[in-house]
Order: sequence, then C-alpha cells, then structure tokens
Amino acid sequence: MRPRFLVTILVAFLAVNPFGAAKEEDPYLWLEEVEGDKALTWAKELSAATAAEFEAVPEFEELHDQLLKIFTSRDRIPRAGIRGAWVYNYWQDEDHVRGIWRRTFLDEYVKESPSWEIVLDLDELAEAEGENWVWKGSSCLPPGYRLCMVTLSRGGGDASVRREFDTVSKKFVEGGFYVPESKARVSWKDENTLWIGTDFGAGTLTKSGYPRFSKEWERGLPLEAATTVFEGSVEDVSVSTFSMHTPEGRYDIVRKTPEFFRGTSYMRLGERLVKIDVPDDASMQGVFKDRMLIALRSDWTVGGKTYPGDALLAIDVDDFLAGGRDFDVLFEPEERVSLGGVSSTLNHLLLTTLDNVRGRLYRLTPGEDGWKKEEISLPGLGTIGLGSTSDVDDSFFFTYTDFLTPSSLYFVRDGGEPQQIKTSPSWFDPEGMSVEQFEAPSVDGVMIPYFVFKPKGFEANGANPTLLYGYGGFEVSQVPRYSGSTGSAWVSRGGVYVLANIRGGGEFGPEWHRAAMQENHQTNFDDFAAVAEDLIKRNITSPDHLGIMGGSQGGLLVGGTFTQRPELFKAVVCLVPLLDMKRYNKLLAGNSWMAEYGNPDTDDWDYIKKWSPYHNLDKKKDYPKVFFATSTRDDRVHPGHARKMVKRMLDMGKDVYYYENTEGGHAAAANLNQRAYMSALNYAYLWMMLQ
Repeated sequence: MRPRFLVTILVAFLAVNPFGAAKEEDPYLWLEEVEGDKALTWAKELSAATAAEFEAVPEFEELHDQLLKIFTSRDRIPRAGIRGAWVYNYWQDEDHVRGIWRRTFLDEYVKESPSWEIVLDLDELAEAEGENWVWKGSSCLPPGYRLCMVTLSRGGGDASVRREFDTVSKKFVEGGFYVPESKARVSWKDENTLWIGTDFGAGTLTKSGYPRFSKEWERGLPLEAATTVFEGSVEDVSVSTFSMHTPEGRYDIVRKTPEFFRGTSYMRLGERLVKIDVPDDASMQGVFKDRMLIALRSDWTVGGKTYPGDALLAIDVDDFLAGGRDFDVLFEPEERVSLGGVSSTLNHLLLTTLDNVRGRLYRLTPGEDGWKKEEISLPGLGTIGLGSTSDVDDSFFFTYTDFLTPSSLYFVRDGGEPQQIKTSPSWFDPEGMSVEQFEAPSVDGVMIPYFVFKPKGFEANGANPTLLYGYGGFEVSQVPRYSGSTGSAWVSRGGVYVLANIRGGGEFGPEWHRAAMQENHQTNFDDFAAVAEDLIKRNITSPDHLGIMGGSQGGLLVGGTFTQRPELFKAVVCLVPLLDMKRYNKLLAGNSWMAEYGNPDTDDWDYIKKWSPYHNLDKKKDYPKVFFATSTRDDRVHPGHARKMVKRMLDMGKDVYYYENTEGGHAAAANLNQRAYMSALNYAYLWMMLQ
C-alpha cells in the first residue's frame, strides 16, 4: 500500500508542477519553434491585443509623436569615424529608414552643416535586392581604407552577410570576398587576404553557434579552400584571428575563447603561433608604439611583482616575447575608481576611468623617462565616451553627457585642447530638475550606489511614478547620460528615473562583476531590490507607483526580481529577456554565457533553480501585470524565453502583456520608426500602471 500511495501523491504533484523531479518535460517547448505556425499565431494574437490596449492609453499618441521626432531628428550628432582623410557616418532619418553610409572631409565635418557624399544607400539596396537589410557596420583595411567588408543583416539578427565594398568606386567588388549569412569572425590581413571564421559545414561551429575554426582566405579562392590557422573545441565559445594594423607594423593575433572573460591569445610569427603568456582572464587592449597593452581582471604576480586586478600594463613586444616581465603600470585601480576605455592616436594613448561612476579622461605619452600622464578637463561630472581616433596624427573625438546635459561632441585636433563642435538638441526643459546619487545597503551590507533623476516640483511624498532601471551583468557599466526619450516621455511629465549600479556590472572593476557571477548571481536581485526598498524608505515612491525596466541580462534581472519580490512593484518592463535558466544554454548563443550564470546541466542547477524566473513562478503569488517584449528575429536571446514565461503565467491565471516585433534582432527594432514605436509602448504602459 505504501508504494502505491507515494505514486498517487507523485502523479498529483506532477499534474500541477510540470517541472517536477521525476519528469522534466516542459509543456511549452512548442513556443521555442521560432517560425512555427502555432507559435507565431499565438504571438501575433497577443501582440495585437497588447498594442491595441497601449495605443488606447491617453498619453500614447503624444508620446509616439514626440519619440519619433527625437529618434529621426536631423539635428542629432552624426557619429564620426575617422578613416584616413575621410570622416564616415551611418545615418537614419525619416527619409532614410534603413539608412545611408556617407562621408565627408574632416574640415567639412566640424562645420555646423557639413556637406555629405553618400557611399551606400541601404534603402535603395534593399529595394533593388528585395531584402530587408539592416546595417551592422563595416571593417576597412588601413591605411588606405579603400576596401571594406560591409556587414548586412536580414531583419536585424546577429547572423549577417559580409560583402567586399570599394569606397572609391562606391560599389560592391565584383567577384570579391563574400561571406554567406552566419555569425562569422572576419578581419583584414592585407588587401588580398582575410582571416575568416564562419560556418564551414557540419562540426565547424561551437555549441554557442560561433566559429571554432579560424582560416586564412586568399583572394580568388573559394571559401572552402581557405587554409586552417587554428582549430578550437566545440565546447569553446569561439575562435578568431585578427590583425592589429599599427603605424609601426602589423600584428597577427589568434584568440581562443573557452568562456566569457577567459581565453588564450597567440601571436602569429610566420607560420608559428607563440602563446602570449598572460593570465587567461586578462585582455589585450592593442599594441601601441610596439608596446603590448594588457588589462588585468585579477591580481597577477610575475617577475617578482604583483600587479592588481583592473590594472593596465604596457611592455615592449620584443622584450615580452624574449621573456621580459617588467611592465609599465599605466593605470592602477582604487576602491571606487576603475578602468574604462582605451584607445590611441599616432603618438598618444588615451584612457578613461570611472570615479564613483563619473568619467575622467587621460592622455598618456611614452618617453625616455617613462610615461607622461595628462588629464583632459571635462565640462562636468558626467559620462565620457572615447570616439574615433586618427592613425596619421593625434586628433580624436570624444563625447560628454549627463542626465541634464545634451550629449556634446568634442574634437581634439592633433594633440591640442578639446573644442566642442556639435551638440545634440535639448528635448526637454531641465529647469527645476535635479540629480542626486544615493547608496542603499544590500542584504550583505555592501552599499549599492544609484542615481535619482527628479522632475521639476518633486516632493518626497511616496506618490511619484518612478522607473528603476538596471542591468548588472557581463561587467557592463550603467552611467549617467542624456536621454531625450527618458527626459521628455518620463521625467518632464512628472516621473522619477532611477539608474542602479548593482553588482554584476563594471562600475567598480572586475571584482564588482565577479560578486554577482554564477553561485553569487542572487546578489544581482538582492542589490536591485535593495535600491527599490531604499527608494520607498526615502519616500521617493511607493510600491503602487514603482516600476522596473531591463533588457537582455536586464530582462533576467527584472524577471527574477519581480518573481522574488512582487510586493515591491506595480509595473515591470521585461525586454528581450533570459527567463528559462534551465534551457538557456541550449538556445541560440546561450551556451556562451555559462561563465556568467553557471551550467544548468550540472550541480550548478542547485543554485540557478533558486532564481530562474521561469521556474519560480508561483500560482499563489500576486504579481504585477508585467509587460514582456521580444523579437522573432532575435538570434541572440531566444524569443522562447519571453513566450514561455507569458504562456505559463497566463495558464496560472495571471494577467500579462506581450508584444513580439517580427524583426529587429536583439535590439527588437530594425529602424528608427520601430524604435520610436517600441519606446512609446513602454512609456504608455508605465503611465497607465504607475499614475
């Protein structure tokens, strides 16, 4: 009688819990069929219903009109890419929906209204070829920059077609290099040779869907005749070969990446591969004046010295290959000061830092007596972004922005002083608005900083509609920046915007990231909830007026936070999210993220299952009416995550909203019109829920 009783109980348990231990079958797997008729019909019906309800929100039409005006404005700063004598720019507006690739001369670019020459018109190309081309960038061969590999995506996915383009004739090269649609790795060696990693057929990709073979491909030969340079493992994330073209010469590098933030690099000397003997979590930041630049992620003891994690080191390449390990320390971290970006001009090395999440910019020059370090003054305590640099002189661009200051583009001409040459339009009146930085104690006592962007007339009365945004992963920093959409669609209308600097990001270096990796990933949700609690404690808002937003890893963040702490929130915007953390490593690029989250097919599942949003839904809990959004064409984070989460919640009797764009890739929008529409849906939902 006892065994039969246990079987009866188990059957009853599985009837209400499809994820029971005895049977792991997921009843919603059909929603992972990206182009399946049943799945697409389901997604289309829900999307139409959600769109209709959001478009009926009183604020929607005005929001959409304003956002469309912002995104398609001709007064935006045209981002510059210096290539020899030219400045290149990719541009979209209401007349160029897919966009144009254009160029002008530097002296013309710095004018208020430069004259542009169109190099490639994507709208014309798409019409002529019957393809929905989305621009994914170009890689041009220095120093002439005549030949480029142009990357085009069908509908915005990561998998793209690469085609050789001649910037003099402004045409694709007839019989030139062509890489079929794939998640390829392509780099110029010289005018007649590419380094290529792509899908060469069965067994040539890793489990993550990236190349595991790197080959040398000579002009005139078919792709299948390319010669293998390096073969990785199917368990690796990817393998690639690339050339660093410097004024002093070319350096050929082979990179094997077994997991995020770990790998082995080799320098190719003739036919020989020489291992670059540095820690596997260190990263090469380039070669400058024949000096190899290495950024550390953990402490490294070598040559009788210990160099701290997050330091930037430099050493002569020949000395290093000969066994020398006496590095110059170009940057050394402090408690809340971390390394940002690294770039170079002809004679100067440029680097940015984050000082308590505020940007600083430095120019370094090597000499016989060591390195001269000069700080370049900025207009305020906001965010600095290194722009394009010249390889023929010491000119470069950088941007400055903060919550209240429209982005400005600065030009440093040949080692001189910064000059502001362009400014974005002001899309909202900052009069009376303010920004403060606070800290909230997390569960373990660590103080988590966050910024609060307050509207005019703000009062700490607990009734302010408040949007809390976070990401917290892959060492990506969240920094203050001007957003015409956030300012006009939210703060100028009386909303409070909050940016959280939770662990998992890179605001305070690699340790801040590691504190929320794998078995520590619960820290991610604890930090985010701590900021929410602190907002409520300070009477900035209350649970009835607090919403959260995040995309991709940020979608996992808000998904995990609302399932654990639903009582804190009234609204959740969950964009292109990871949610099913049992199967994430089997879906598209998910296998490449196991260094961040862990391997659910091992004992790691013991901790992952505690915060996997899909597996922690509870029919007995009351959840906010969440808005999930994704893209059918997202080939990075599978749309099945959002689809299955929504379906399971609906079957539990929970009300949710769902919208799936049919194109757009991981950005969920293929052009500026779609960006404006998606953003309008987000803000219409938030105003509907939080007023």
